[in-house]
Amino acid sequence: MIFKDYYRILGLDTNKVTMAQIKTSYREQAKKYHPDVNVGSKTAEDRFKDINEAYRVLSNTASKRKYDRMWNTHIGNKKKKQYEEAKRTTGSVFSDFFYMFFGSNAKDEGIEDSKSKNKQIKGENVETEITISLEEAFYGINKKIALRTVEGNLKNFMVKVPAGIRNNEKVRLIGQGKEGKNGGKNGDLFIKINIEDNQKFKLSGYDLHTELLLTPWEAALRNKSKNRWYR
Repeated sequence: MIFKDYYRILGLDTNKVTMAQIKTSYREQAKKYHPDVNVGSKTAEDRFKDINEAYRVLSNTASKRKYDRMWNTHIGNKKKKQYEEAKRTTGSVFSDFFYMFFGSNAKDEGIEDSKSKNKQIKGENVETEITISLEEAFYGINKKIALRTVEGNLKNFMVKVPAGIRNNEKVRLIGQGKEGKNGGKNGDLFIKINIEDNQKFKLSGYDLHTELLLTPWEAALRNKSKNRWYR
């Protein structure tokens, strides 16, 4: 059985990495080789399975520690630069190397082995952002946006921005994210709201800031302008 370098599969050159780095690398690789992005590509499909397999092992502290001992022997000590991937059993979610490594007690190790292809999977959430004016944030607005789907089609959404929304808050559209699989629920669509300053006012938290030009004597003696008193 050929040793499988899970770190290289996730795009990492060493095992001296944090859990945060493993998670970030996993997301990058999964996005690159996702079947929805590489429709019909058997190579991408197998690669995607490898990426998920690697993440299941390395994201678990106990299994990572066990794997690192083997990694140091096969890769770290020998400084091997080129990795080889183990062959998969036909129809298997995990490679032969995975089962050799964890045996039949994979679930007890904290590793989920999805044997059923009919397991319901919730769709991924989608995030985007829009920019609105100060007036629109104060009074609220129904804003129409268009997003491009994975298939390349434009889909329109009506976003109801509530009055008084704060900068960087998000509006959630339930079930408008990516479709679920095997009957699973759709993901949600989150729209981050960016409030744009205008020429007169700037927003800071709940407060509006503006500049008022006064002469020294107006500031000292107070000046009545447009029916308002300024100190």
